[in-house]
Amino acid sequence: MNAIRWRDAMAAALYGPHGFFVSGSGPADHFRTSVHASPAFAAAVFRLVSRLDAALGFPTPFDVVDVGAGRGELLRALAALAHGSAGPDAATTPLSDRLRLTAVELAPRPTDLPPAIAWTTEPPGAITGLLTATEWLDNVPLDVAVPTVTGWRYHLVDPSTGEETPGPPLTPEDLTWLTTWHPTPPQTPTPPPATAPVIKRFASASGPSVDANLLITGPGAGVEAERAWVGRVEVGSGRDLAWGGVVGRVRRGVALAVDYGHLRERRPVGGTLTGYRNGRQVPPVPDGSCDITAHVAVDSVAAAGAQVAGCAYTLLSQREALRALGADGGRPALSLAGTDPAGYVRALAAASTVAELTDPAGLGGHWWLLQPVGVAVDALMAR
Repeated sequence: MNAIRWRDAMAAALYGPHGFFVSGSGPADHFRTSVHASPAFAAAVFRLVSRLDAALGFPTPFDVVDVGAGRGELLRALAALAHGSAGPDAATTPLSDRLRLTAVELAPRPTDLPPAIAWTTEPPGAITGLLTATEWLDNVPLDVAVPTVTGWRYHLVDPSTGEETPGPPLTPEDLTWLTTWHPTPPQTPTPPPATAPVIKRFASASGPSVDANLLITGPGAGVEAERAWVGRVEVGSGRDLAWGGVVGRVRRGVALAVDYGHLRERRPVGGTLTGYRNGRQVPPVPDGSCDITAHVAVDSVAAAGAQVAGCAYTLLSQREALRALGADGGRPALSLAGTDPAGYVRALAAASTVAELTDPAGLGGHWWLLQPVGVAVDALMAR
């Protein structure tokens, strides 16, 4: 078996020359994010941008940097919203004239991307405004560790088959992360049976307050099973470094991460590593043919960002965050159907898409991690 550490396998499978995110048509063809689900998401982010712009004193330029930008969907929407909005007052240059949009992505620049959106592989060195990372951290490569009779070891994987086996001991740094952020002692593992790979399904009830651990074997299967390697842990130290690195680029403003995640006291048993292809969940074989993803230890990355920024972070569910930004999914008044039937239908459709974004059993269960730098978050997220 040509086995390597999961972190290296993920990096090659997702971001190598023929990686899933680099050579394919884009994430939207394989899975649905909040950006793709409804324009209400971009509208809420734009409200945050507008509030932050005022809090920073209407700087020129005002940066919006999207890390893991896909094909630029969020930035395209924000640009359109900015051009359609009025300035805060007559004496202030409109935001549309001060807005500097930057997509950070390893894939080639889309041919139809508006020229006003910059395309780069690294965030700018000094950002004043908003840095966003929507479902980026869950794709930052990470290692998997398993307990053995001789201590914690890296789990190795064959990139071509997904077959796993224990490897070398953890480095002191990764062992410190594990004992700090994943403290529950696991059981002694049993050897894996010769069956199909076992993967984690993101159940419909998953979210910040729910520990859903339905497991399936093989693509599309619907049976529950126990993991072959009891006690396996996804080591998030690399994600802490990645988040701290982008937070360090913000001079004044807010860094915002939106992602699936879990907290120290409720880490999913057996981890969450899985794959996606063409809208279906598949075994996480890191051969470049599918998305490889794992939920984020949001408290760990939040602590890393706070250490870099030197100030506290705010952690909310997407449901809470979008409601604070004016997207509550409320149904329009029934009286509107009598006076403006077409308007009622449009409002009802809009409310439906917001409801999808705020459903705590779905996208509403995402975490919003806001890391401020030189600005207060409370006023930005006040309803």
